[in-house]
Amino acid sequence: MRTALAQINPVVGDIDGNASVIIQHINIAREHGAHLVVFSELAVPGYPPKDFVLRKDFVRRNEEAVDRITAACTNITAIVGHVRSDGHGVGKGIFNAAAACRDGRIVASYAKQLLPTYDVFDETRYFDRGNGPCVVDVPVENAVVRVGLTICEDLWNDRQFEGRRIYGHDPIEDTVKAGAEVIINISASPYSAGKYADRETIFAAQIAALGVPLIYVNQVGGNDDLLFDGASLVLDQTGRVLARAKAFDEDFLVVDHMGGADHRIEPYPERLESIRQALVLGIRDYFRKCGFRDVVIGLSGGIDSAVTAALAVEALGAERVLGVAMPSRYSSKGSLVDAEALAANLGIRYDVIPIEGVHTAMEMSLTSQFGDLPAGIAEENIQARIRGSILMALSNKFGSLLLTTGNKSELAVGYCTLYGDMCGGLAAISDVPKTVVYDLARLFNQSGDKPCIPEQVITKPPSAELKENQTDQDTLPPYEVLDVILERHIERHWPIDEIVNLGFERNLVSRIVQMVERSEYKRKQAPVGLKVTSLAFGTGRRMPIAAKTQS
Repeated sequence: MRTALAQINPVVGDIDGNASVIIQHINIAREHGAHLVVFSELAVPGYPPKDFVLRKDFVRRNEEAVDRITAACTNITAIVGHVRSDGHGVGKGIFNAAAACRDGRIVASYAKQLLPTYDVFDETRYFDRGNGPCVVDVPVENAVVRVGLTICEDLWNDRQFEGRRIYGHDPIEDTVKAGAEVIINISASPYSAGKYADRETIFAAQIAALGVPLIYVNQVGGNDDLLFDGASLVLDQTGRVLARAKAFDEDFLVVDHMGGADHRIEPYPERLESIRQALVLGIRDYFRKCGFRDVVIGLSGGIDSAVTAALAVEALGAERVLGVAMPSRYSSKGSLVDAEALAANLGIRYDVIPIEGVHTAMEMSLTSQFGDLPAGIAEENIQARIRGSILMALSNKFGSLLLTTGNKSELAVGYCTLYGDMCGGLAAISDVPKTVVYDLARLFNQSGDKPCIPEQVITKPPSAELKENQTDQDTLPPYEVLDVILERHIERHWPIDEIVNLGFERNLVSRIVQMVERSEYKRKQAPVGLKVTSLAFGTGRRMPIAAKTQS
């Protein structure tokens, strides 16, 4: 059986556009002599469609698009992900489905059985569960191949969580028992650093145990906070990788299961490079799919704004990026020099807008209220909010999207200013720990023809420069310590005692945990951030604001 894996980047809600891309790839697959072409999960409406599927007209248009796709399937079978409605009047009435289309009709339809509700997923909010396997005969010359249809989570039924299964049955095993000679899994599996290796290990173990080949087609692209890495693949019946599509890019991969030509196996990027590619893809797709063109970034001369600007240039091109420095009385001369050097190295537009006059005016206007009270964080935050207002004014005036530059470490403990440095439309590195931000800076410098981020930006102590001689470590422990504590607390859900057992002081761990929990109200008002870790702030982490914190 000759199979085409169509790894596409659908736009959520663009049903007609997605259908046109699908039909185009069906025609290409036919030209390549494929018997079967496979698309990703919910490829017709785009994934995740969220509350769009609650609109009857949306579901109807999606089904009409499937009819057009089906009409294009002449002398070829296509497996297409879509929303299928049910006229029985029971339950929610819609399914996350895979249609097997051939010669102008849907010859088989499968409804996803395992509907995840952990992390970023909330599929039981929208869909009814499927109730059994689906095996379809695919004509191949003078024979047929029995192909079993499954969708994403159906293949994640292995002991992935602390050695235990989270579902009561195994759709893959049931599909093989129903006579499948090949398993098809259409997927929209969100990216997180390191997930690729775990994914292949889990799939390979199940396939080897069942003794049937796997064709896995994953979505690629960025949709809001979620990034999809593609890397669609084919495993033989022993779990060995026969073919793999590109990561973080659209691809079209043709595989002949009967042998013959060597199959393409694209390498997967190393962990740090994968984070970079994921962030670049996320920025590019957010701009493209939302209709933005240009970007504005506040350049402080620090590491976070430097890495954010480098990512934006790689995603959009230097001509579309404006960097703005906004020095105050506390800004060091070195910071301005570093910001200007960065802008020159990246080839972006660069402006300097001093804020001393506005800062002084704001302080004077508050004199009667503040009186003789000692200066503190309120005065520091005035500067951050002035900068946020200036950047938002530029964004409004010129239609540019403001990228915030805060990292995960700062956002976790609230080391950020509401309506100040948190202003913006997309938080590009909000799920990147500070230590990884430094790693990304070094990666940028190593991978180009010459370093783009000034060495002084990487080596100098990090500082918000909101008061004299300020450094981050006046308030926070070293980031090498902070990031370990945060990763255990946020991503692994470790209790304080277990983190202390790593060798940290209890008072320090308790203070950090309290800072995380007390900053929830800030994060609820933060812009959308791109997810690259196993648990990001936002969709996948739903914590109360009004709650008693740990001590």
